[in-house]
Amino acid sequence: MIAMIQRVTNASVTVDDNIVGKIDNGLLILLAIEKGDDDKKCKLLSQRVLAYRLFSDKCGKMNLNVQQSNGSLLVISQFTLAADTHKGNRSSFSNCADPSEALRLYDKFNQHCQHQNIMIETGIFAADMQVTSTNDGPVTFWLQV
Repeated sequence: MIAMIQRVTNASVTVDDNIVGKIDNGLLILLAIEKGDDDKKCKLLSQRVLAYRLFSDKCGKMNLNVQQSNGSLLVISQFTLAADTHKGNRSSFSNCADPSEALRLYDKFNQHCQHQNIMIETGIFAADMQVTSTNDGPVTFWLQV
């Protein structure tokens, strides 16, 4: 399971010309589910994302997590992060989880985050989405469990 997390000042996701999710200060999370991912990995990654310190404290050091900075989450399903790009000029998606299992774990990840009392917005799983964001810093990390 992979989460690419970006510290943002704002982010939104649009489907069919309608904004379906929007946040101000917080994290834009692009989430990929791979074959072999399970509930345990899902919970671990959600905990890691929420605990990851990438917001600045009063001294300008990245010592605060998203909750400590009063931020929100925008979680977008992003199967292309799980692509195998080691050779050739075309990605292989053989590492990606079956869509029904990926949807289940995507929903589970979002539920884990919601249970931690953080505001969360989402895209629409498997939809053609347009994501707009202002990366703050820029600060971007790749977390994988």
